[in-house]
Amino acid sequence: MADKFEFARQHKLFSLYTALVVLILAVAIFAPYLAPQDPMAGNMKNVLQTPSAEHLLGTDKLGRDTLSRIIAGTQVSLFMTICLVVLIAAVGSLVGIVSGYFGGKIETVLMRFADMMLAFPGVVLAIAIAGILGGSVVNTILALLTVSWAKYARLVRSLVIKLRHSDFVLAAQVNGTRTKDILRRHILPNVLPMVVITGAMDIGTMMMEIAGLSFLGFGAQPPTPEWGLMLNEGRQYIQTAPWLMMYPGTAIFIVVAVFNLWGDSLRDLLDPRHDNTNR
Repeated sequence: MADKFEFARQHKLFSLYTALVVLILAVAIFAPYLAPQDPMAGNMKNVLQTPSAEHLLGTDKLGRDTLSRIIAGTQVSLFMTICLVVLIAAVGSLVGIVSGYFGGKIETVLMRFADMMLAFPGVVLAIAIAGILGGSVVNTILALLTVSWAKYARLVRSLVIKLRHSDFVLAAQVNGTRTKDILRRHILPNVLPMVVITGAMDIGTMMMEIAGLSFLGFGAQPPTPEWGLMLNEGRQYIQTAPWLMMYPGTAIFIVVAVFNLWGDSLRDLLDPRHDNTNR
């Protein structure tokens, strides 16, 4: 316990942001119990009510409680974002490890394909793919996965190329260690910290892109309580019921800011190229 307090004292910002991240995750996990009302249940008698004691953040066009939908949206938005980041990191890391370790024609083909994906405007291509596949949570994740894995592939490839010529990898090859064991024991553990750092810093970006696709109608579909979709539903009432856009937008801003700050502090903590003495 003393070690934990000492770590928190030495890394104040990281500890603070981690506590905020844990709080957001707790809200997402326990959203069904924290929401004061059913986020799906409408009541036409309560349509577009202003914030009050009964509905702290007002109601929407179907009389649904805005606060309950924002709390439920934490679970939906965060689940989509985390799934997307994990998939992007996994696919990009696999491509990067294969191309960086084996080289040759495999590397040429994979990296030229990655360059082609990086050459396209990512959001525009994601909108096109989501439009072809149709609007849904799964299709949004697939569309953003298709356009976002290349950055991880190039990052991991550059790390693997350096590791491939290191003494401990060459010694393992001389000793007859199987390729899969070299990749599992020597390559993957050394690239994983940078992948984790990059993934943590991308959570906010991916959440914004998911919300953007949902706002445009290519993501989550009604009646799913997703923040981007809530912004889309509230935009036509911006003058008469501004809380329908203000509160979901604030939720996106807060969560994205927290994860961006947490990702920066995690980078400073794990990346040896950064000084983390007062983090």
